[in-house]
Amino acid sequence: MGYEWLAIAMFVGFFLILMSGYPVAFSFAGTAIVFGGIGLAVGAFDLNRLLLLPNVWFGTMSNFTLLAIPFFVFLGAVFEKSGLAEELLETIGILMGPLRGGMALAVVVVGTLLAATTGVVAATVIMMGMLSLPVMLRYGYDKRLATGIIVAAGTLAQLIPPSLVLVVLSDQIGVSVGDLFLGALIPGLMLAGSYALYVLVVALLKPETAPALPLEVRRMDGKVLAAKVVKAVLPPLLLIFAVLGSIFFGIATPTEAGAVGAVGACVLAALNRRLNWNLLRDSAHATATVTSLVVIILFCSAFFSVVFDGLGGKTLITNLLLSLPGGYITFMIVSNIAIFLLGVFLEFVEICFIAMPLFVPAAQQLGIDMVWFGVIMAINLQTAFISPPVGFSLFYLQSVAPKEIKTIEIHKSAIPFMILQVIVLIIVISFPQTVRWLVDLSFQS
Repeated sequence: MGYEWLAIAMFVGFFLILMSGYPVAFSFAGTAIVFGGIGLAVGAFDLNRLLLLPNVWFGTMSNFTLLAIPFFVFLGAVFEKSGLAEELLETIGILMGPLRGGMALAVVVVGTLLAATTGVVAATVIMMGMLSLPVMLRYGYDKRLATGIIVAAGTLAQLIPPSLVLVVLSDQIGVSVGDLFLGALIPGLMLAGSYALYVLVVALLKPETAPALPLEVRRMDGKVLAAKVVKAVLPPLLLIFAVLGSIFFGIATPTEAGAVGAVGACVLAALNRRLNWNLLRDSAHATATVTSLVVIILFCSAFFSVVFDGLGGKTLITNLLLSLPGGYITFMIVSNIAIFLLGVFLEFVEICFIAMPLFVPAAQQLGIDMVWFGVIMAINLQTAFISPPVGFSLFYLQSVAPKEIKTIEIHKSAIPFMILQVIVLIIVISFPQTVRWLVDLSFQS
């Protein structure tokens, strides 16, 4: 086996340090320094390999695709901090209020729209938890249905373009982020549709768990409501179409579209007289925080990867995955289980930099379509994000839920939506055209 045992020990050591709560970037770098030193001492690591790092780091900083991250984060931050997202939820809630389960359906619609604008799960779940959960509870919604739909719909930002997950994945698996956006759109809408269908079925079978809003709550003059729709709903829809449409129709790259979206969000805030220095400062701060986190993890993970590869780790993992009995099918089962388990405990950025470099070489050698593979991994990550006992979205909602909502109720509420996500995942795996159709259509045009 040679010195490959060092690579195995390196990965296990890294994971143990990470589980202790140590920051992921420093876990990457610290483990690389320790095991690089050990490998150098026993003659298992060539110090000249570190000369690759400057090329990797400068290549990262000049990567035009990754420049989309700060633009999309800024777009979402302006939209959320300006109160535009709050007005959107309120207006759609009034529109759907007459329906049984209407408020829950409004959460699905708004979650889908916010996913296509903010792309930030935490902000979406917390905002909808603060605004819609008290309303649903006040008017008789079942606690599990109310909390579950918020957790599930808020997590759509993991998959629906312009998802940051897809931007980071595109860099790690080596495919166009535009293709990933196209590939993820139909599965993302399938997930949103499955949530809406679940709400309608529950409202039909158990009307008392999802009542319509009382007339006095949703009573509004038709002209006033129409004006509210034009002001609160139409502009975000136009912004989404401008951003995603320009990408899908080949008018702009994702990075260029992100820049347009960031400016568009500022224009909408200005039209609503909410654009001010505090908004710009807070949005810029949120953008700098998220972008810096991604970049420092990327830099440190590159250091880890160079040392891990130098110790023979990547070759060992690739050969192990390729030698699994059952070939392609077993590889897909193993990779999905591994990503799901990692996703229960870790953020998507960490998983992309930890797991993707291990799975991608084997997937490429097996001839797997990488756009399809990337979308499957994104759906899997979204499922893990709402999975008890440590799914991040559960804790986001718990942080703003009323006191009468117990933690165990939030966790149980996610289970039906996990099942729906697994069903959609199986459909996407079984029918690759759910991912490939729009991508192939764009190539033909």
